[in-house]
Amino acid sequence: MAQLYLAGHWYPTVVTLVIAGVLAAWSAYALSGAGVIRKLPLRRTALCAITAIYTVRGVAFAPVMAYFPGNSMTFWVVSSSICLLIGIVHLVGLRQSWGRLSGGAA
Repeated sequence: MAQLYLAGHWYPTVVTLVIAGVLAAWSAYALSGAGVIRKLPLRRTALCAITAIYTVRGVAFAPVMAYFPGNSMTFWVVSSSICLLIGIVHLVGLRQSWGRLSGGAA
């Protein structure tokens, strides 16, 4: 990616913008789940999916490594640890607010 960027290719910029957009949407759902912003559509389902994605990415990095052979082991350990930590935080928050997210009594 760095070499493509240095060569002036558009691909790294688009990929970065897409990733940033997804993370911004996920942040909005987390804030919605915490009650900081308004209720977003499919909030409970989205938060379950986001939590699962972060947790699976953190735990199952070994199979993913084959698709990105240029990354170092340090990258995989650090990024997977961060994803796992975020997944655990989401899981704790989801568990704490589950009743409120359903719209029913807690």
